[in-house]
Amino acid sequence: MRTSCSVGDVLEVPEKTIEEVPEPEPELKPEPESASEPELAPEPELAPKSEPELAPESDLEPESAPESAPESDLASAPEPETGPELAPAPRPRRRGRTTLLIAVAAVLGVVAGTCTGFLVQANRAPDKLPSLAQSTLTQAKGPAPEPLSAAQDRQVKVNGDLRKLLLKKPSGAKDAVFSDGIDGWLDLAAYSERFNGPDEAFGYEVDQEFRRAAIAQWREGTRDVDILLVQYRQVVGLGASESGTDAFYWAERAPHTTSWPIPGTGDGMAYVHGADDEGLYSAEAIAWRGDVAVDIWIYDSKPIPKKKIMDLAERQMERL
Repeated sequence: MRTSCSVGDVLEVPEKTIEEVPEPEPELKPEPESASEPELAPEPELAPKSEPELAPESDLEPESAPESAPESDLASAPEPETGPELAPAPRPRRRGRTTLLIAVAAVLGVVAGTCTGFLVQANRAPDKLPSLAQSTLTQAKGPAPEPLSAAQDRQVKVNGDLRKLLLKKPSGAKDAVFSDGIDGWLDLAAYSERFNGPDEAFGYEVDQEFRRAAIAQWREGTRDVDILLVQYRQVVGLGASESGTDAFYWAERAPHTTSWPIPGTGDGMAYVHGADDEGLYSAEAIAWRGDVAVDIWIYDSKPIPKKKIMDLAERQMERL
């Protein structure tokens, strides 16, 4: 129902109508998903349609309060934090011509310095080199020395018949019961059979450049004597001395062994061994001269005196 009223009149509105206007309940706003679009609070419900449409501005203030609430909420809502604006990365500086010019100048400087040094040296006079000729050596006057005879030249001796360098069988001695070799010569296979391990000995002697071997054997009473001269080529190594050094090792390992150096042989040694498991006594002498190794053995059923093995070793070395 509409009523006419003047400007000065005050329109009374029943309290019931004002009370029926519900105050908007603030709702928790979720955090904004993005900084650019914050989520707005929902608008409050409007008053019932029963309130008069025409009302003074002063009387309508309670009705406008709910409408202004969302604006205040929007004003008080915290603005989303935005990080500090990152300055755009500076563009890399393009390589200019300065670097290229410096590199070209350095290359030209090196080339110019090399050419200048070459021209300076080319224009100089060459230095005089010392003479390469030597003073004339004074030659001896008189006849040349005579060559060594076969008796004096040891190389001539050892390159001949090795059997002639062996000691001769003493008078009264008999031939060995079991002789080795053929006609006083031992080939590599026959020589290797004299060792405990023939196969290993064969390979060892091949490595040592075995050339040939000669043997003399005889028997005096109960005593057997074997004298061997073994020659090596010695193209790669010193086979004679190496063979003797290895024989020292095995001789010293025998039980109940006594040893003495052989005079006039350098490294030659003589050994006297005790009886073995079969009751057999033995003695041996090891030496070398040049490319020929000397190996002397004595076997007996009785102890062998030192004098016997030393006498055979000294006399055999004298023949070399």
